[in-house]
Amino acid sequence: MKKVGALLCMVLLITVSCQKANEPIVITPDDYHGSVDKVTEVMIHDIFSPPVASRIYAYPNIAAYEILAKKNEGYQSLQNQLKELSGIPDPETAENLNYELAALIAHIDMNRRLIFSEDRINSYRDSLYTIWEDMNENEFAISKKYGLQVSEHIAQWMDKDNYKQTRTMPKFTVNSEDPSRWQPTPPSYMDGIEPHWSKIRAFVIDSAAQFKPTPPPPFSMEEGSDFYKEVREVYDISNEITAKGDESEEVEIAKFWDCNPYVSVTRGHLMFATKKITPGAHWIGIAKIATKKTDSDFDKTVYAYTKTSIAIADAFISCWDEKYRSNLIRPETLINEHIDDSWEPVLQTPPFPEYTSGHSVVSGAASVALTSIFGSDFAFDDDTEVPYGLPVRSFTSFYEAADEAAISRMYGGIHYRAAVEIGVKQGRDLGKFVVDNLSMSTTTQTQ
Repeated sequence: MKKVGALLCMVLLITVSCQKANEPIVITPDDYHGSVDKVTEVMIHDIFSPPVASRIYAYPNIAAYEILAKKNEGYQSLQNQLKELSGIPDPETAENLNYELAALIAHIDMNRRLIFSEDRINSYRDSLYTIWEDMNENEFAISKKYGLQVSEHIAQWMDKDNYKQTRTMPKFTVNSEDPSRWQPTPPSYMDGIEPHWSKIRAFVIDSAAQFKPTPPPPFSMEEGSDFYKEVREVYDISNEITAKGDESEEVEIAKFWDCNPYVSVTRGHLMFATKKITPGAHWIGIAKIATKKTDSDFDKTVYAYTKTSIAIADAFISCWDEKYRSNLIRPETLINEHIDDSWEPVLQTPPFPEYTSGHSVVSGAASVALTSIFGSDFAFDDDTEVPYGLPVRSFTSFYEAADEAAISRMYGGIHYRAAVEIGVKQGRDLGKFVVDNLSMSTTTQTQ
């Protein structure tokens, strides 16, 4: 009998030890930051253009936000607020449904759909799935089912935004007969990227041309003309700041905000690309800094990412609409042809037309979105570029950071003053429209 009892105890012990743990799955803001950081890492690896990267950030955040809005009355659904978005499915049951877990699963699943290196997201996802399933199999299964259901709904809505159609549209045609028109720039002389981005369905703005800026000064390389003065200013500023050396404040600012995923490096007969984040990714990084500094809970963290990414995405649509309308030539081309054939900008010129400045428009829009959440006097230390070998820079507000991001493009030698100053206004006007026309948070003074 003693042997039988001991055997039964051993069987019971083995059975209990093999069962899944049944502890609640706790999802934190850091878990969401981790998912955002992972897709940023994959985008750097895959080298997505700045406009495409903005799309990759927006849809996963929206999917996560919509799940949380089902639970938290402090946040309103974006259904019937974003273009053509409706019918977000309700969960079959709220019993044992972990909304935060479902939101994170939806975010990861949308990320997987939007990047090239799907295996990198799958590996990240599978490792988390294993942990969550071991913690609470039933809670994980219910939450996973709902998260993937919402992700599929958002994916179907996403597939109607005209992105796939723009992949088959003609390449940009360079007009070499018109001296004012954009020409490919060294060292790789790439084609103009995303010439049809204005055809992408916007999220909030009425149309790509809604915030069409005033045109740049009329093209003229006659000395004394307004346009020539702008070209000359870029050249003079560049010479002035580079004469101070690489440690000059202006050069440091230019490099800090470079965010060009297309930088080509030539060594001997070899040419290769260095990988960096996009300007939108930099502002997504600032959103992370703000949520961590304020110790924002999971729902507010997702809200901040979502609102910021929507403003950034619409800003790219607006900016690219103007870029390929005005189709303006870059300073590098004109300075080399008319002023100094050996001059090189501090930063490598990106492969698309000059006007308006993408950094200026996107920074203007993102700064308005973030200010609407965290306030106008929000000081922060921006360590977004530390992983890429650049130091921390400090700002007293999101607006101050946006202004520096804008002027950095002149310091870098890749934009004229009009593109910077008018670009910031274009972005801030657009950002205000996004903030004014989205009802998201019902619990904060700003929305």
